[in-house]
Amino acid sequence: MWPAGEGPEERPVLVIGAAGLDLKGYAAGAIRLGATNPGQVRRSVGGVARNIAENLARLGHPVILISAVGDDEAGRWVLERTRGAGVDVAHVTMVPEGRTGVYLAVLDEQGNLVVAVDDMGILEAITPRYLQTRRALFERAAMVVLDANLSPAALRMAVRLARRFNVPVAADPTSPTLAMRLRPILPELHLVTPNTAEAEALTGLPVSSVDEALFAARYLAALGVKIAIVTMAELGLVYAAGDLSGHIPALRTEIVDFTGAGDALTAAVIFALLHNIPIEEAVRLGVAAATLTLRSRETVSPDLSLERLYEQLVI
Repeated sequence: MWPAGEGPEERPVLVIGAAGLDLKGYAAGAIRLGATNPGQVRRSVGGVARNIAENLARLGHPVILISAVGDDEAGRWVLERTRGAGVDVAHVTMVPEGRTGVYLAVLDEQGNLVVAVDDMGILEAITPRYLQTRRALFERAAMVVLDANLSPAALRMAVRLARRFNVPVAADPTSPTLAMRLRPILPELHLVTPNTAEAEALTGLPVSSVDEALFAARYLAALGVKIAIVTMAELGLVYAAGDLSGHIPALRTEIVDFTGAGDALTAAVIFALLHNIPIEEAVRLGVAAATLTLRSRETVSPDLSLERLYEQLVI
C-alpha cells in the first residue's frame, strides 16, 4: 500500500487544498435574522487542508501543504502561522493580485453554525500542471490528503499522481455541494470522512440515524473506499473498513465552536493509520481530537497532542 523504503511514519503527508482566513461571529444571544446581533467577531487561520496539515504537525508527523493564498497581508499571516505550527509551506503559491481565501461563519450562542460563506476561488491556481511539476512530492509521500475545494481537474491529477507512485489517498468532502466532486474518484480513496449531509451527497442515501449512517459507510466501502467514516456530531461517528464496521459514541464535552472539529478528526485518524494503530483505536483518537477542538475558539486546538488525545479517552 505504501511505497518501498522508509515506513509511512517517517514520510511526510502531502495535504492539498484550501488555506485562508476564518472569520467567525459569535452571537451573544438568540440570533435575529435580518438584524444586527451583538456578539464577538474573531479571526483565525483556517481552510480544510491547512487545518488538517496543522493538526498532523501538532501530532508530530511531518507534513507538506500545497495551497494558494494571495500576495497580501492575510496570505502572509496565514503562511506565518502555518509555518510556525510546523507545516512545510514551501509549495504554497502566493498569487499576485490574488485574494486570500476566507471562510465567514455566524454561530449562535451554543456555538452551532447558523450560516457560512466560503470564498476559495483562489484555489483555481492549483492546476493539474502545478501538481504535475511537483510530482516528486507525491513520490515520497506517506499519504496524499485532498479537500474538495480543489477543481475536479486538480483532484483527478492528484489521484493519478498518487496512483502512479502507489500512495494512498484520503479526502475530506468539505461541504455537501463540493462533495459531489469526489464521486468520480471514490474507488481510488483509502479514506473518506463525510459528515451526514456530505454522506448523503456522496451516496444519494438518507443519513439521519446511526443505522442509516452505517449503511452509507458500508455502501461507500462497497464502491471501493478502503475506510469510510461518517461523522454525526453529538451521535459520534460510524465507520466501515472491509469486513469491520461500528459506531463510536461522542465524548461529552463543553462546546465552544464546531469549526475545525471534523478536520481534527480526519488528521488524527490519518496519523493513527500511518503509525500502525488499529482502525477502532484510530477512530476513537479521531473522536478525541474533535472533542478537544470543540472546546477551543481556535480552528485548530493549540493543546492538541497525542498525549492529550489518549487523556480524553480515559476521562
